[in-house]
Amino acid sequence: TDVNECTSDNPCTQNCVNTYGSFLCRCEPGYELEADGVNCSDMDECSFSEFLCQHECMNEPGSYHCVCPSGYVLMDDNRSCQDINECENRNFTCTSQQTCFNIQGEYKCLDPVRCEDPYIQINENRCMCPAENPGCRDQPFTVLYRVMEMVSGRSVPSDIFQMQATTRYPGAYYIFQIKSGNEGREFYMR
Repeated sequence: TDVNECTSDNPCTQNCVNTYGSFLCRCEPGYELEADGVNCSDMDECSFSEFLCQHECMNEPGSYHCVCPSGYVLMDDNRSCQDINECENRNFTCTSQQTCFNIQGEYKCLDPVRCEDPYIQINENRCMCPAENPGCRDQPFTVLYRVMEMVSGRSVPSDIFQMQATTRYPGAYYIFQIKSGNEGREFYMR
């Protein structure tokens, strides 16, 4: 008569399967059977692939979970991270004069545009150099400030924005150049 080792004196640390004349040990999901055929040890799922989690994988007994950096929230797939839009959620510390601008993982408080002399402010984002002012002779007629959100994950190269000269002022000439912010040479004009 076969002895059921699993009921009499279970030798396995987790699951025991009786067989004729012997037994087999099985492990719970997330564990693997050790070489002794009896003990189960935790599987480090995080070591199998670096693509389990978008940011950081944390091993735990029998399982794992994904963690996102500060300023991000874990999505429903439990592996992808999404930026928290602090400006949309009203979770920011900007003054009433500043504008909240969401960036990946955080936000920035943008001060209102201030025109430098000899420019005068026309509206909230435009400065004009009056033609009658001698200091405006070699200066651009207007300076326009725009803040744009650039979505991550877009294919490159791609056009970010387009500007074009106008024929409104006969004899005027136009110079387009990137004045700052391109130290890494990520942007170019065409």
